[in-house]
Parts: sequence; C-alpha cells; structure tokens
Amino acid sequence: MSSQAVQKSAVQPSSAALFARNFLKYPVMLGSVIPSSRFLVKHLLNEIEWDRARVLVEFGPGVGTITREMLKRMRSDATLVVIETNHEFVQYLGGTLRDPRLRVVHGSAVHVRQILSEHGLAPADCIVSSIPYSFMSDSLRREILSESRRALKERGSMLVFQYTRTILPYLQSYFSSVRQGFQIFNILPARIFRCTP
Repeated sequence: MSSQAVQKSAVQPSSAALFARNFLKYPVMLGSVIPSSRFLVKHLLNEIEWDRARVLVEFGPGVGTITREMLKRMRSDATLVVIETNHEFVQYLGGTLRDPRLRVVHGSAVHVRQILSEHGLAPADCIVSSIPYSFMSDSLRREILSESRRALKERGSMLVFQYTRTILPYLQSYFSSVRQGFQIFNILPARIFRCTP
C-alpha cells in the first residue's frame, strides 16, 4: 500500500457514541443501533475485484466502518466516493479519514450519477450500499436502484446488505443477476446481495 493509504489507527472511541446517538435520533435512517461487524464487512468486501476497481461508491458510510476497510484494500490510483445524508457523519468522516483517494459527499444516493460527474469520475466499478431500503417509499427505492444501475460500468456490480428480504424483488427488477448470501455473525444477521447488470 502506498504512503497515501489510510492510517491504520483504530476507530476513535467517539465513533460508537456518535453512531448510537444518531440511531436514537434517526432510527429509520440507520436501521441498526451499532455499526457492522468485522465478519459482515469482510464477507461483503470479499465480493469486490480489488485489482480491477478504479471507481468505488459507498451509500450510507455512517462512521466509516466499511469505508476504512475499503481504503485498506483499494488500489493506490482508485477513488472512493462516500455519499451520506447525515451531516454529523459527514463532518466526522471528513475529520478522521485523511486519504487523498476519498471523497466525502453530503448528499443522497439518488444523485449518484450527478455526483460522479461533478467529481470528474467514470461510471463506478462497484457500489456498496447499506442504507435501510425497508423504511423507504416504493418510489424512492426504485429511483435509487435505477440511478445506481445507470451509474455502474457494464461489468460493474452493486453490493447491498440488509436485515430483511424487502429489497430483493426490487433488485431483481433492475439487475439481470442477483446472488444472495447471509452473514449470521452480525447484530442483526444480515443478507448480502451481489447485483450485476
């Protein structure tokens, strides 16, 4: 890994408190009271072809549990765009993750194609999404998935983890292939969907 790589220091103690406080304020936005387990993160990120991925996107990074691991695995010439609606999380990520490959955006996943364009980036090789689709309206789910599908390269993929199967029929309507996995070592146990055009 290059000298530009993310620092390998542990997550600051304040991250757990920040996550929990925001869960109490916005439970529908987070979907879980604690960040993802290391088992879930490893399971999810093992699905990415790291040697090929140049442009990566993460929806709903929260306090950066997945973000940090993505930065550790990414190529030195890759770019990671994280899109977060919560202003506190955006400030936290911008203040704790010092990596020139990272772009922290305060915005919505609905605008993923516009955000990539504004940053002068090509379509994404991979989108990682942990936002809680179960709590969204039907129209918002469809809009995010439609934009995500169009934001991907032809050989790109979208990785989604959820705690229910609610999103499955939506994924199947936008992607030609949806492969499912399950990670029990997480609170709550999570379903992982790998979607390709």
